[in-house]
Amino acid sequence: MSIVVTGATGHLGRHVVEQLLEKVPADQITAVVRDAEKASGFAARGVKIAVANYNEPETFDGVIAAGDKVLLISGNEFDKGRVAQHKVVLDAAKAAGAALLAYTSALGAFTAALADDHRGTEAAILESGITYSLLRNGWYNENYTEQLAVALEHGVTQAAGDGKVASAARADYAAAAVAVLTGEGHENSTYELSGDTAWTFAEYAAEVSKQSGKDVAYNAVPVEVYTGILTGAGLPEGFAAILAGVDVSIEQGQLAGTPGDLSRLTGRPTTPIAESIAAALKA
Repeated sequence: MSIVVTGATGHLGRHVVEQLLEKVPADQITAVVRDAEKASGFAARGVKIAVANYNEPETFDGVIAAGDKVLLISGNEFDKGRVAQHKVVLDAAKAAGAALLAYTSALGAFTAALADDHRGTEAAILESGITYSLLRNGWYNENYTEQLAVALEHGVTQAAGDGKVASAARADYAAAAVAVLTGEGHENSTYELSGDTAWTFAEYAAEVSKQSGKDVAYNAVPVEVYTGILTGAGLPEGFAAILAGVDVSIEQGQLAGTPGDLSRLTGRPTTPIAESIAAALKA
């Protein structure tokens, strides 16, 4: 039996593989990547490397074996039909007789266009009859802390009003995936994963100000203005509209839920946004 992780050299995938290495022998982990060179560090530690591409179904032949547990990390090619890409892995897992397919989805309350592909993938998984675990990930702290340089220079600009975000660190979500992949009793489960505490962007800006010693303001703007800012920064118009739509969902409270599934799965509190801000300022 092997634990197969797709997107293993991505931001989330790397955390998952690193944490799996603390739990299981390296030769029981298969890291699925597009570029073997990027996984050379894992290979040197004994992790099995499989080169495969969501856009090339034949590359998944033989990657998954009977009894394997598979973590399908959602793709990031929003313009290439992510549901069809995900079905490549789903079909390979079902054909091989995988014991479990875990999928990194989106929160059930999240209705922005960004969630459409996740809903489509969930439907395909349920229709397939495969044993599954839906890991409905909320927002990552890093979605914002990786943009701290911009915030420090221009302030925090969002179209989310006073909406709250119950975010957690990528490492927290990775720990939940590892708990499902290495634990028992997660068959045909759905987890709503989010941080223990929700915060507003005004609170976020205040925390950045406190830790950096700079005056960082929160600029709440209409969604149309925010879309224009994103396109002005070079994002394609369609993708800018999708990201701006996330802020609408935040203002409506769709990413503010704190059901506690994440901390229960990991057995520890989630990482506070203040801690991620501190780490980003040191980086």
